[in-house]
Amino acid sequence: MTAFMVVLVLVVAAAGLLRWRRPAWYWLTFGVTLAALRVAFRYTSVMDACGLTVPPSRWRLALARVANRPVPNSRVPRILRLRPTRTGLVLRLKLRAGQDAFDVSAATDRLRHSFGLYGVTSRELRSGVVELRMTGYDVLKRVQMPAKVDRAPMRIPVALREDGAIHYRDYRTVPHGLTLGATESGKSVYQRNLVAGLAAQDVALVGVDCKQGVELFPLARRFSALADNPDTALELLEALVSHMEDVYQLIRAQQRISVNVPDAEIAADIWDLPADMRPVPVVVLVDEVAELALFATKDEEKRRDRIITALVRLAQLGRASGIYLEICGQRFGSELGKGITMLRAQLTGRTAHRVNDESSANMAFGDIAPDAVLAAIQIPTETPGIAVTGDSSGGWARIRAPHTSLRQAVNICNRHADRTPDLPALAAFRPAVTPLPSVRVPLSKTAPATA
Repeated sequence: MTAFMVVLVLVVAAAGLLRWRRPAWYWLTFGVTLAALRVAFRYTSVMDACGLTVPPSRWRLALARVANRPVPNSRVPRILRLRPTRTGLVLRLKLRAGQDAFDVSAATDRLRHSFGLYGVTSRELRSGVVELRMTGYDVLKRVQMPAKVDRAPMRIPVALREDGAIHYRDYRTVPHGLTLGATESGKSVYQRNLVAGLAAQDVALVGVDCKQGVELFPLARRFSALADNPDTALELLEALVSHMEDVYQLIRAQQRISVNVPDAEIAADIWDLPADMRPVPVVVLVDEVAELALFATKDEEKRRDRIITALVRLAQLGRASGIYLEICGQRFGSELGKGITMLRAQLTGRTAHRVNDESSANMAFGDIAPDAVLAAIQIPTETPGIAVTGDSSGGWARIRAPHTSLRQAVNICNRHADRTPDLPALAAFRPAVTPLPSVRVPLSKTAPATA
């Protein structure tokens, strides 16, 4: 008996230590079993307390009266599947007649408290089927991306969602994106994750960094074109517009539509072209877009109008030619001048890190997901990297990108420097880089001294 008590105390102490220092390990060893048992035993009473039940049907009541049996209890949603994950539980429910997915969504906070879990989110899979994703701990406190992720062309994992799922940046589904955030909010780390994910793919990277290139020029070996001031940015964007027009001429030349051509072989964008003729897709990253829109003189105003016009044309017409925009900035409102709201309307994907005022959050989500505005302004200062992401569908989620230092991003870009394509239209903007050193650059900020 004494030995049993000693073992029990050691197990409890180990569980408490893991829960404090390594919540992910605690969840995989102890938490998932305890949470599954809580859900299984409390399910009926919790659903009844949360108002997620329906009264028995008339035929059941009639059958009870005929058989002289007690009145049957209210029915709860039927559990289709309970699946544990590395961060929580996934509960799939079949709703009863008369229930709605919104009822389950409105009760997620009560379900979180009742089941003793960290977070609960719901989404409708199909008519009458709802999936509850329950997390056992704060997955955004210390982001650990899964070892296995679903990779595809132009689709990269960039962050972790609050429900434990991976947040992907899929350029073929959401061609253009807008990223907002105040200083020290985590925009740069998010951008580094984008570049690091794209570096391993067959894609041309084009950067516009008007902060004299301090953010993007260290990654120059993987960029096909870079601009570090508004004058060069204007020339680069207009060259991209010319490249876009050339790609459209190629697509048009390869269409050759006739009655004998199947519908599936009619080319309408670069992805319909044969692989050997397909132009390389281009991702344009614009850092601090406000620097392109501000002006102080008449000449700068003319330059600004041409820059915004080029960006709008790329946003409206660039997708089919394989040109995708990633616009970053601290603010992105009408005070930046004419054409800005037209450009923002073309940016489907929205990501907002911590902002300093509500109007900045409204710039990102006010026209697509008003509920996300409140979540964006509640991001605390002490947790840089946490952001709210949404798209034109109205859905949104809290995410956090794993911390990627500038040195790590540089090493990844150097490793994949051979994938950097040469675009003739952008050859004048190809950054000049020195040959790679023969030894591996350490991850530390300062290299060790040599004798």
